[in-house]
Amino acid sequence: MNAVEPRSADLRQFISGNEAVAQAARDAGVKVAAAYPGTPSTEILEYVSKYPDMYSEWSINEKVSLEVAIGASLAGSRALCAMKHVGMNVASDAFMTQTLIGAVGGLVIVVADDVGLSSSQNEQDSRYWGRFAHLPVLEPSDAQEAYEMTRAAYGISEQFEVPVIVRLTTRICHVKGVVVTHEPETHESTGFKKDPSRYVMVPGNAKTRIPLMMTRDEALKTYTTKTTLNRVEAGSDSRVGFVTSGAAYYHVKEAFPDAPVFKLGFSHPAPIEAIREFSTTVENTVVIEEVEPLLETELRAAGVEVHGKDLVPKIGEMAPAVITPPVSKLIGEAIAESALIPTHEVFPRPPTMCVACPHLGIYYCLSHIKNTIISGDIGCYTLGAGHPWNALDTTISMGASLSVAQGLDKGRADSDANKNVLAVIGDSTFLHMGMQGLLDITYNQGNVTILLLDNRAVGMTGGQDAPSSGLNLQGEKTMQVDFRKLCEALGVKPERIHEVNPYEMPVLFKALRTEVKIPEPSVIITNQPCVLTERYSKLPPLKVEADKCTGCSNCLDVGCPAILVDRRETVVKPNGKEKELAFVSIDTAACTGCGLCTKPCAPDAIVPAFNVSKIDAVEIK
Repeated sequence: MNAVEPRSADLRQFISGNEAVAQAARDAGVKVAAAYPGTPSTEILEYVSKYPDMYSEWSINEKVSLEVAIGASLAGSRALCAMKHVGMNVASDAFMTQTLIGAVGGLVIVVADDVGLSSSQNEQDSRYWGRFAHLPVLEPSDAQEAYEMTRAAYGISEQFEVPVIVRLTTRICHVKGVVVTHEPETHESTGFKKDPSRYVMVPGNAKTRIPLMMTRDEALKTYTTKTTLNRVEAGSDSRVGFVTSGAAYYHVKEAFPDAPVFKLGFSHPAPIEAIREFSTTVENTVVIEEVEPLLETELRAAGVEVHGKDLVPKIGEMAPAVITPPVSKLIGEAIAESALIPTHEVFPRPPTMCVACPHLGIYYCLSHIKNTIISGDIGCYTLGAGHPWNALDTTISMGASLSVAQGLDKGRADSDANKNVLAVIGDSTFLHMGMQGLLDITYNQGNVTILLLDNRAVGMTGGQDAPSSGLNLQGEKTMQVDFRKLCEALGVKPERIHEVNPYEMPVLFKALRTEVKIPEPSVIITNQPCVLTERYSKLPPLKVEADKCTGCSNCLDVGCPAILVDRRETVVKPNGKEKELAFVSIDTAACTGCGLCTKPCAPDAIVPAFNVSKIDAVEIK
């Protein structure tokens, strides 16, 4: 379907919640959409970028993306900002002030919580932001509701002049369903109208906006008792009734199909009195929410007797297998075996880097650098903390590696006096929130070596473009950041900045060993692309000559998943100690010929799989 072509009838599509949000934004007449990639919200902007009638961008970080959306709203245009849950932490500075300013054009903030921690460092509950900032929160339960509620959010935003949070979870973002989309609407931008008393948040102006925010709270409380986004579903089994929202709603319906349910779509402000009335119609009221006992606490504070996290866990998804046993016990019902999905132990498959990933050689080198504390960051390279490298000592949040390294340097104990401090950070993460850390190190004369891994992409979330790639969200050519110049501008001496091909491990290892001994800030920039992007060029694959392999297993320390162990053997060395040998082969279908494994191979048993006379390092296109 042409993105700008109007349609006169509803359209049925089989799409995910993320795509449904993008479609809803387009159909609501949104003019500006901004985001920073982050699973599980990434695809929202990727889908939005297909609509030429909307401006969309990958912003430098979530704070910037929200501020772009705020600017569009103040210009009278409808705007969308999307991020994952931890991104809201970054955006919160602007977010917490915008609640006083409010919205002009509809302003919707879509926050995707990673319930179950499929790809995140924590499992925070973004519903708290609605309470903290006095903003309404909508919670879709499936892709259809993601579409409907995102469109409805713009009407609510403009009616109450307030930003609206649409809270998704990983399941809503990624699970597909049939979605009926409706006739698009047009929204004319009203233009920016000067109003310093509202838009300039100095203390004097902010004080006058707080009473207006309180009045808005009361109006929203009234609205939430009337909206059709909340509903009561009758049930024939009144032994237990559920209050729930989001994906947990379907888990409840699957586990207890005959129970009455108070389904919350407009979950904050919560319709406390309506829930109180609902609770009088059932013997037991159970709140099922992901993940914090937020609504449960509010209901108990209001004197409504409910069960919640006293029965079910405070972590993870509220799947039928999780909620069925404790709730069945509560109502004195035996659990039928057929009611629970049988589970089987799955063979462990720890996460690892891709075949030929340029980070492999980096972590091989780091694992051999002694007497060094290594501060890590958020990205594919966080996997360096695992086997076989074990080469990261900390990982906190995006951009934290440099600031934490500065603290490790300045706060070192006597026992660490002679240890080196090294920070690892990726290109997009450095631009997202790491530049400030480097400036802090240089300004305050820290003794830290920074390893800046420039793979020209936001690799962890699917290879999206960033200022390091020279392409924007639409794939159009734009400026490309020069990291050498940037680091120099941030205070690093030119002679302390080095660019290294990470496939040339001896050169990289020498640079690392040299720079960690220099008692001042230094930066080593690795400059090869992510192997999952078009910038990467494959070379002919390699193989292992079995008769030459000695089982030394040095190649396994590189960590490439294309190297397979065929057999293990234990031998006794002349000194009487046992040693395990690992004889390997290479999956030539997966191998890209990067040559990393040839460097540590003592017997030179790794050779081209075909007639190629030379193994070269991978080059950028």
